[in-house]
Order: sequence, then C-alpha cells, then structure tokens
Amino acid sequence: MNIRPLHDRVVVRRMEEERTTAGGIVIPDSATEKPIQGEIIAVGKGKILDNGESRPLDVKVGDRVLFGKYSGTEVKLDGKEFLVMREEDIMGVIEG
Repeated sequence: MNIRPLHDRVVVRRMEEERTTAGGIVIPDSATEKPIQGEIIAVGKGKILDNGESRPLDVKVGDRVLFGKYSGTEVKLDGKEFLVMREEDIMGVIEG
C-alpha cells in the first residue's frame, strides 16, 4: 500500500464481522452492520500542537482498535477498502 497519512490521521482496515449466529443461521450482507473495530495499517507523524511541536500518536501499526460506526472517510486502494480517520475518532485499543 502506498499511502502515508498526515499529522494525526491513521489508516484502518475494518475487521470482518461474524456472518452466522450461535444457532448457525447465516446473516445476509444487507442485514449486517458495519464493523466498529479494525487494524491500524498506517499512522501519521503526530498531532501538531499550538506551540508548533509534534506529539506522537498513541496508536501504532498493527494495533486493533474500536471506533465509531460513522467515523472516518472510506477510501479504496488496490481494490481494498480502508478508513482514514483522526486519532481522536478512535475510542480504544483492544489488547490481549
């Protein structure tokens, strides 16, 4: 992938949601919601503060994160869909 996000932006690949219920019923694409977790693919250099300094981001490439349902901007690169969003749109990092 040839994209480098600027400042405090990150590129996220959505994680696929489970398409079957515990009882084995297959859920069609039209009935599933957009996944709200994903993996960080690329990060910017950091947030520019009021004094001109740069604060590094708290997330890194490879982190699994939670974000809002309508966060970010969807982009398509090399036939794959990604989200570009600001670090502040990320609600948390999934650990373990």
